[in-house]
Amino acid sequence: MKLKYLIALIIIHSTLLGCQKKHEYDEIKGLAERLVPSISQNINFEILETNDKDIFELETTSTGNITVRGNNNLSMAVGLNHYLKYYCKTTVSWYADDSIDVPKKLPIIPNKIRKEARVQKRFFLNYCTFGYTMPWWQWKDWERFIDWMALNGVNMPLAITGQEAIWQKVWEKFGLTDQQIRSYFTGPAHLPWHRMSNLDHWGGSLPQSWLDHQLELQKKIVTRERELGMTPVLPAFAGHVPAALKKARPDAKIDKLGYWGGFDDKYRSSFLDPLDPLFPEIQKAFLEEQTKQFGTDHIYGADPFNEVEPPSWEADYLASVSKTIYGSMREIDPNAQWLQMSWIFYFERKHWTNERIEAMLKAVPQDKMVLLDYYCENTEVWPMTKSFFGQPYIWCYLGNFGGNTMLAGNISEVDQRFENAFKNGGTNIEGIGSTLEAFDVNPMMYDYVFEKAWENDNNLNEWIKNWADRRYGKENKNARKAWEILLEKVYAHPAKLGQATLTNSRPTFEGSGNWTTDPQIEYKNSDLLYAWELLLKTDDADRGTYHYDIVNIGRQVLGNHFMNLRDLFTLSYNSKDIESANKIGGEMLELLCDIDSLISTESSFLLGHWLEDARLFGENENEANYYEHNARNIITTWGGKAQSLNDYANRSWAGLTTGYYKIRWEMFINDAITSLRENKPFNEQAFFEKVTKFEADWVEGKEKYQSLPKGDGISIAKKLLHKYKDQILRN
Repeated sequence: MKLKYLIALIIIHSTLLGCQKKHEYDEIKGLAERLVPSISQNINFEILETNDKDIFELETTSTGNITVRGNNNLSMAVGLNHYLKYYCKTTVSWYADDSIDVPKKLPIIPNKIRKEARVQKRFFLNYCTFGYTMPWWQWKDWERFIDWMALNGVNMPLAITGQEAIWQKVWEKFGLTDQQIRSYFTGPAHLPWHRMSNLDHWGGSLPQSWLDHQLELQKKIVTRERELGMTPVLPAFAGHVPAALKKARPDAKIDKLGYWGGFDDKYRSSFLDPLDPLFPEIQKAFLEEQTKQFGTDHIYGADPFNEVEPPSWEADYLASVSKTIYGSMREIDPNAQWLQMSWIFYFERKHWTNERIEAMLKAVPQDKMVLLDYYCENTEVWPMTKSFFGQPYIWCYLGNFGGNTMLAGNISEVDQRFENAFKNGGTNIEGIGSTLEAFDVNPMMYDYVFEKAWENDNNLNEWIKNWADRRYGKENKNARKAWEILLEKVYAHPAKLGQATLTNSRPTFEGSGNWTTDPQIEYKNSDLLYAWELLLKTDDADRGTYHYDIVNIGRQVLGNHFMNLRDLFTLSYNSKDIESANKIGGEMLELLCDIDSLISTESSFLLGHWLEDARLFGENENEANYYEHNARNIITTWGGKAQSLNDYANRSWAGLTTGYYKIRWEMFINDAITSLRENKPFNEQAFFEKVTKFEADWVEGKEKYQSLPKGDGISIAKKLLHKYKDQILRN
């Protein structure tokens, strides 16, 4: 009997172990089946028992299958991505609608590959990304994006979706009405700036359907992220409260924060002094409700004074704020760790002196705060602050502001800066990450940044050749040469605030009308034209990534050329040559139509896609119109006509180029020529009033835009190259 009992126990244990092992592989197998279903059955996954370092191995089995080993799901995902990139010569994009091309026969790995992670923390996202890219995402978009993050080794994603539903429950407990709460929130695309305490009310009130939808969506997001081995960074209370709270709690010390972005006083945010006894009450209510709904991984993002002036600049006050915010987290979660942006230490350096920064950072116990060095490709904060005075930090590449569609990125300098930080940045550098404001048109940069987190023998020149190969599915000398030119000439300068081709600028005779549209480039457009021409000779490539690159680079070439035409128009105007001004003005408008024709062939460059996705959130026509209005607002006027962020989120999209930018330029050209004919000075004030009225009307408009790609992008690109090549070379 004892022997039978022992055998039964062994069988039960083996069965349970088998179930555990099966479950252990379910998530990584599910990822492979979603992304590469045609080859997923030929990929085996095995767990490696290792030390604390993340690691993956790859090898071809005797049967021709591929074995991917790793110490966890995330490491195995990175290993799978390495195989897809370097052997299958394919690229997995972050967009759900983009296809993934894999060969029918699995390429062989000649020798076993083994790679370790150089850093343990790999952070991704920015508060702004949730407004400039993600506000209209459904689960299918998030599912693909989470898979992309896994493939690229991201294990610390910012996870702030759905927090308004938590705050709704919290503020109800503190006596606020439904209208007070929902009107406190901004419109969906503007929520990042509400969450960062910059802005209240703009574009509100949020519909209840939005709050409910985002709550359920966040549950799916954090569940999948955890299944794949990630640690979602959830928000915590940092002091931002509704102004109406003052009526419910009149004794609370609530002050207005500083003005932000040119918005009127009624949109200013209110701040509860962390030393007020109400502060820990609110933190407790929020973290408990959030944990109830989403669980916790014990790391929380909180940024009390992002781009706004605190109530006091005294170092002791800043230290007390920091100490209290962290203490209120720890009281609810003894394992709490605080993640904070260091953007303000760069952006407002004149205020954030080392004395103030040190006071704020050292008020938190050692290793209980992690700093994001936010914009390292431009200005690293760690060298200015003695490596953040010993607190852990993550070196981050930003790379995009507002979703601007400019080719930009200083890949060689990024390489050098990270290696220097890794060598000289102190033992408290814990990771690498990216803090992009929006998904952009330079996917190469993010691919490279996250590869830096792992051992890699390739130098940059070899890496760019491999990149070219996987964009087109095979080695091609023209493609490699094109990307070598792009590496050397174009991807040599960091992304900047307000980058845009002049096409997207509010029209003017000189300059670019506003700081939010800076068209200056630091390379010759003829070099970019040559790279584009080389790529168009690679037209035997049958890849979506090839089509994307042709359209993306062509858009930049033609957009750069627009400034040459504008300068010629200005020269004609100043010379009072009406005939020439007419001719060149016509060429400017024709070029805008040609750009729109090219970009209308690429699915991720369509205004209609953005607007239709927004409308899908509406449970009725009124709600659909509300969401569309908000979607139009964020990418054009941003706020009101007197507000300084007009065109900040500009992007060269089909429908926007002809339906918005072209109309502004047409108004300008017509008014300029009329002033020549009437022999009168150009009326700047009248034009400003006319164009701002058009912008406001457009945001209110109901025009429909094509949401599906139309036309053959390669054929259109070849025609436009032939049409404009000589003009561009002459300039």
